[in-house]
Amino acid sequence: MKTVVIATRNEKKLAEIRAILAGSVRVLGLSEVEQDLPEVEEDGETFSDNAIKKAVTIARITGLLTLADDSGLVVDALGGEPGVRSARFAGEETTTGKNNALLLERLQGVPEARRTARFVCVIALADGTGLLETFEGTCEGIITLSPRGSGGFGYDPLFFLPERAVTFAELEPLEKNRISHRGRALEQAARHLHQRVATG
Repeated sequence: MKTVVIATRNEKKLAEIRAILAGSVRVLGLSEVEQDLPEVEEDGETFSDNAIKKAVTIARITGLLTLADDSGLVVDALGGEPGVRSARFAGEETTTGKNNALLLERLQGVPEARRTARFVCVIALADGTGLLETFEGTCEGIITLSPRGSGGFGYDPLFFLPERAVTFAELEPLEKNRISHRGRALEQAARHLHQRVATG
């Protein structure tokens, strides 16, 4: 079975990716690779920039097929913020709680009709020779007035899906994986990986 390194130390994100790719490839997190791997600074201007940088850097060091993602929340009323700074919205040394609180504060007084947002995920696949492919997935929603649900992570308790009348944090993990931005991008990546495995 082909091995793929997932270029993240975020255990919740790694668990989501493992669940989606289960059975198709052998998945290794960065902590499972027996090499001293650097923290790759996410200083790109786009999700694609960051995903490519992480995938290519780790693939060149390990020599293994590497998958990296960069994802975040794009809020229309905030001109696309927090965007690529989603994990650091409230500062470099921040927490999920602080990020969520700042988002609600910035949207205070904004009516529901203008609280439209989307999660975006770009996945990059690389090997020791460089970038192979990128894949993008999005999921549309609305930012709630207050957190709802205890599942998921990040902005999930604030991201409401009108067609299901729940937030991401209220979804069962399997359902979230099926419809999320990351799930949609990974579905494309998984098809590509299957083809690579099938053709040797």
